[in-house]
Amino acid sequence: MAGSSMKDIKLRIKSVESTMQITKAMQLVATSKLRRAKERMENSKPYADISSAAMKAAVRSCAGEKVPFAEQRDIKNTCFVVIAGERGLAGGYNANIFKRVAQEAGNQPCCVLPLGRKAIEKYQRLGVPLLNADYAHVEGLSVSACYKLAKRLIDGYSAAEFDRVVLVYTSFRNMLSQEVTAVQLLPLEPEAEEHPRPVSTVYEPEAAETLAHVMPDFLAGRLYSAVCDSYVSEVSARRTAMDSATKNAGDMISSLSLKYNRARQGAITQEITEIVAGAEQ
Repeated sequence: MAGSSMKDIKLRIKSVESTMQITKAMQLVATSKLRRAKERMENSKPYADISSAAMKAAVRSCAGEKVPFAEQRDIKNTCFVVIAGERGLAGGYNANIFKRVAQEAGNQPCCVLPLGRKAIEKYQRLGVPLLNADYAHVEGLSVSACYKLAKRLIDGYSAAEFDRVVLVYTSFRNMLSQEVTAVQLLPLEPEAEEHPRPVSTVYEPEAAETLAHVMPDFLAGRLYSAVCDSYVSEVSARRTAMDSATKNAGDMISSLSLKYNRARQGAITQEITEIVAGAEQ
């Protein structure tokens, strides 16, 4: 009985050690990717931030005018641009994104532009209409691909396929904190200011025409920045999850080793007792 127990424990220790090697390797891979991903994210942010501020200022300059991409409509259908991961094993990274989309959508009709294999699989399984299902790899998504997606969103919005575009992605705060963020891309919202300042920007041609002209570039920049942000968040979440899994595996090995030594000690004690009992007879 004791020998059988010892054998089971030893097999369990070997199994956990194998798992620990895998989680450790995945942690090292995520760590190696993290620096490059952070660099890419930091390089993409300035354009997105400046262009967002410029577009909001342009919308404010069009106050009282009828601007196609800033005009508020009755929301009959919403398009969600959902940026998720390519793989699992990243803690609650993907689940948190899908939960936020469900909260934003409520019971209203919606369609989805999924980026990342997990997002594509999720919404195909749910039967939600997809605008495109060709972008399963987030890591290598280029600016030109984001420009094509931006054009698709503009065409769909202009044709009234949907009345609102919401971008849902994970924003990187630091190594231990990533926050799911929902941003309305269309219609554009004016710049919010507590103390409005006089407009000093001169638009040639008019602000409304400028908005329509630069809209594809603006949306492409926002999408690319969000993709970079999401990818570094995914890598960071995976690194944290694999680090935690490796530590848990180490703790489990220590606990199983203690049980093994106790079982071995019990088996030895039993053998000694049997020998002593036999000698006394």
